[in-house]
Order: sequence, then structure tokens, then C-alpha cells
Amino acid sequence: MTVLPSTRRGLLLLIAASSLALLTAAAHAQPAVSVAGLDSEPRLAMLPGEEQRPRRPRPHPKQERPAASWSVALDNDILVPGSRDQDYTYGLSFSYTGARAADAWFSLDRPLGWLDRLVGVDDRSPEGIDGHSIEFGMQAFTPEEVKIKDLLPGDRPYASLVYLSSHREQIDRARDLAWHTSFTLGALGLPLVGEAQNTVHRITGSNRARGWDHQISDGGEPTARYTVARQKYLTPGRPNLEVKSTLQGSVGYLTEARWSLSFRAGRLRSPWWRFNPELARYGEGASYANPPGGVQEHYVWGGIGTAARAYNAFLQGQFRDSDLSYDHDEVRHLVGEAWLGYTLAWHNGWRLSYVLRAQSSELKDGPGDRHLLWGGMVIAHTF
Repeated sequence: MTVLPSTRRGLLLLIAASSLALLTAAAHAQPAVSVAGLDSEPRLAMLPGEEQRPRRPRPHPKQERPAASWSVALDNDILVPGSRDQDYTYGLSFSYTGARAADAWFSLDRPLGWLDRLVGVDDRSPEGIDGHSIEFGMQAFTPEEVKIKDLLPGDRPYASLVYLSSHREQIDRARDLAWHTSFTLGALGLPLVGEAQNTVHRITGSNRARGWDHQISDGGEPTARYTVARQKYLTPGRPNLEVKSTLQGSVGYLTEARWSLSFRAGRLRSPWWRFNPELARYGEGASYANPPGGVQEHYVWGGIGTAARAYNAFLQGQFRDSDLSYDHDEVRHLVGEAWLGYTLAWHNGWRLSYVLRAQSSELKDGPGDRHLLWGGMVIAHTF
């Protein structure tokens, strides 16, 4: 159980890049089509270039609001029945949407735009509809026996991520397609995440996690991830049911190609492309892209997915030496997941969601060969 060699990791990154190539091919295969009656949604965004050179007349073009929404998401394995404190043990994130998410000095929207142009997914919206969001967060992973300070070979290693992420969405309403891209910069192995966990455990009287000195990339190491997702809306004309198919690829600390099928059913009043729990990876992406405010709705939502994963830094480490990590042939490269949740939204813009998520085992052998289960809560407000 050693850190994956950089040469082999480079090959794995190339494997995952092929998934992005598939998405690019799908993008270029779709010619632009003009559509009438696209002014019905008052909060759709338009790029400045489209404002100046519209592809079709727009008597009342809409600009993206400076600040559209904010949300806070908390994931924790204690938000499920039973007593658990292992694997993906917690995540905390904050996000907001609107033009300021792209214009802020710390935004990653500019490098995200470069990557989108490089891959060929920077102009997928014939109507010029575009949205931006930015997210800050942290994630923590632990073995099952957190009271033990020594290494636990065969179990999941301690791992953490502190990150900043920028997101874009583009909508092709003519073909019921949505394109989502994101770029994340972060750091593995910072002590902050473990200290935050133990502070909460001390307040609540829980067991202290004593093995954080053995976490992946202990002391800190920069990392990054780029993601492209293509969603297809499968049930147009159904007022109380939405079904989406999503093809997603990413390169970086999680390098994978993923497919999922998701739904939401109930009193639906918000656009189908504004609610995307299927795009979340562990805690990242759990809180962004909130539906517009001023709508009252409630619905059940869920889905299933499968990922062909070439590389997972939380298990395999990165370039810095780690006390415990796993080689390529010791981790599972095909994982499945399922989720089920409920959302309640009020006219005043407040929104509350709960989700239960399950994922198949990521290690082939040993005590770490077990399924993952955690719950999540999202509180959001749209202006």
C-alpha cells in the first residue's frame, strides 16, 4: 500500500480525459436552433455578447442578477439511522449564485472559461442562458476506529479537502439539454479539517479522532479538479414529474466518467435545470445552483448512478508521501451510488432539503471494504 507513482497517475488522468472528449464530441454534434417564447422565465441569464449580438430578437432580454441565492450544506454520517463515524464522515460547504460569483476577485470563473474553451463546451446555449455560482467547503474521511492513533492498514485512510470551486451552467431549451462545468482548487492534508472535527466531538462528548497525523498528504498539498456534465431532460410536458439522464466526466483528484438517472416528483414550480443533486461528489456541489425564489413547491427526489473511476486521491494519495495509501490494483474502479431526498420551498425564498446517500465499497479487501452511507441537509435562500 503505497502512493501511486506519478507516471501511472499520468496515464490514469489520460484515461479520464477520454470521458471529457466524449462530452465534447456530443457538444459539437448539436447544431444551434432558434426557439420562440423563451422570455417566460424571468430569471434566465444572458451573456453580454448575446446581448449585443442576439441570435434572434429578444424584446426584453434578461441579465443575470448580481446575487441570486446563497445556501449552506452539511453532510454527516450521523444524519442517518444508527451510530456511524467513518468513511465520508462530514462535509460543510457554502455557495452563492449570480453575476458576483463570476466577477469576485477570488472567483475561478476565468480559468474555468479557458478550460471550457479548450474542451469545446463554452458555447452550448443558443439562447445565451448562463448562470454562475461559487462554492467554499471542506470534506473529511476517516477509518472506522477513530479512537486508535496508530495506522490501520486495510481500512480507509484519514483524508481531507479544503476547496474553492466555480461553476457555470448553460441551457439548450430547444433540445432539453443542460451543460454544467466546474473548476476546483483546493488543498489535501490540512490540519484544519481534523481540528474542526475534534472540536465538534469535544463539544458533543464524542470520541476524538486520534489518527489525523496519518492523513493523506499530511501537512498540505495543492490539488485541482475540472468537471463537465451534460444533462438530458426526459419528461417534458409532465407537470409533476421530472426525469434526467446525466453524463459526467472529471479530471483531477477525482478522475472518472459517470452516468446517472435521476428524478423529482411532486409540486414542481422551478426549472428542471436548477436542481442538480446528481452532480454532487461527496460534499462538493451539494449546495449550489438553487431554483429561483418566490415559488412554493415540495417534492421527493432521488436517483442512481455508476462511475468508472480511474483515480481517487482520498484513497491513493497524490504526489506527496502518505503514511497509508492504496495502489491502483487495491481500489475498486467501478462504484455505484443511490440517493433519496425531500425538498420544501416557501414563497419567501427559503428552501430546506434532506438527502440520504449510499455508495458501494471503494476498497477491494480488508475492513475498509464496506459500503458508504451518509445524510445531508441544505438550507438555502433565493432573493
